[in-house]
Amino acid sequence: MEKKFNRKKIVSGIKTLIYIGVAIYIIRTFFIGNFRIPTTSMVPTLQVGDRLISNNFIYRIRPPRRGEVIIFKFPDNPKRDFVKRLIALPGERVRIKEGKIYINGREVKDPRISCRYYYSEGEFGGEKEVEVPENCYYVLGDNSFNSKDSRYWGFVPKKYLIGKALFIYWPPWRIGFIK
Repeated sequence: MEKKFNRKKIVSGIKTLIYIGVAIYIIRTFFIGNFRIPTTSMVPTLQVGDRLISNNFIYRIRPPRRGEVIIFKFPDNPKRDFVKRLIALPGERVRIKEGKIYINGREVKDPRISCRYYYSEGEFGGEKEVEVPENCYYVLGDNSFNSKDSRYWGFVPKKYLIGKALFIYWPPWRIGFIK
C-alpha cells in the first residue's frame, strides 16, 4: 500500500501543537509559577535549590492569609522575586519581642509562625511596633537570623504579590506541599 503525503493531517497536527503551546503559555503566565530557592532565608521550610510551584491566581479571588508562604516582587528591585512567610496584614501593628511576633499587642499563636525564633533587628522589626500600611504586607523569612525581609526594607505592596507557594517538586526527596 502506498502512503500518500496528507497535507491536511500535517496542518492539523501543527495547529494542535500551536493550541497546546498557547494553552501552556496562558496557564504558566496567569495560573502557575515555577521558582527556585537561592538562599537559606526560608530554612527549614525551604532549602537552597528547592524548586517549587506557586498558585498565581489565588490572590485574585481571595486576600492572602497570615502564615502563608508567598511569592512577590522585591520592593527595592521588582525584577527579582522573593519567597517569604506572610506575618502581618494591612492596618495591623506588628512587633518582634524576645523572639516572638505580636500583632496588635497579642502574641501570634499560628503554629507556622510561633514555632520559630525571630530576631528583632532592622528598622521595621525592632522592639518598636510598626503599622503595616494599607494595601501592604509584612513578611519574614523562616530563618530570621539569615533573612533580609520586612524588618530591613519595609512592606510588600499588594500590587507586587505574585502568588502562594504550594508545592516542592525538586529535589525528589523533598517533594511535598509547603506549610
